[in-house]
Amino acid sequence: MQLEHVSRLARPFPPASAALDQLCRELDAAFAAAEAGSNASFGQRVRLALQRAIADPGVLRPDQRVSNPQNYCRHLLAADPLNRYAIAALVWAPGQASPVHGHQTWCGYAVIEGTLEETLYRWDTDEHRAIETRRHPRPPGAVSYVDAGRGAIHRLGLSADAAARAVSLHVYGVAGEQIATHVNDLLAA
Repeated sequence: MQLEHVSRLARPFPPASAALDQLCRELDAAFAAAEAGSNASFGQRVRLALQRAIADPGVLRPDQRVSNPQNYCRHLLAADPLNRYAIAALVWAPGQASPVHGHQTWCGYAVIEGTLEETLYRWDTDEHRAIETRRHPRPPGAVSYVDAGRGAIHRLGLSADAAARAVSLHVYGVAGEQIATHVNDLLAA
């Protein structure tokens, strides 16, 4: 009964669309299922919830798709009142990319608009740096989930010759106020 109450609590950043509200409810259910020992993995539930959220063209308002000419822009969309997750839209202008990083927490993302390029790395313990292993495009509809740690090091960005921005929806296992400080584990490449 208590878990049912959690999903009805007011959120510090109330979701601005029905799709984001549904995403929050599905994330709450994923936590409840994990606590109950469900056979379905938490990561699978997050991926499915993200897929459903981005299928709604109204998932983001126009002001949540605004970019920044200096760096990719992060719009905080919702924060769990129990500090289990935060949801953000990242908006990428041509030529913008994240630094090479692993994650200090679990993370899931889905591409809404544009085609991002993801570069994957492996951690070399002898050289104490990330070594590039491959690159691949992440078109609209692409969804990814990773657990915390250096087993999933990557760099995400938009090619400098892209014709338009890209937009992605991200869910991180941190409190809303920690989204800029407790997600990425920045690494040398």
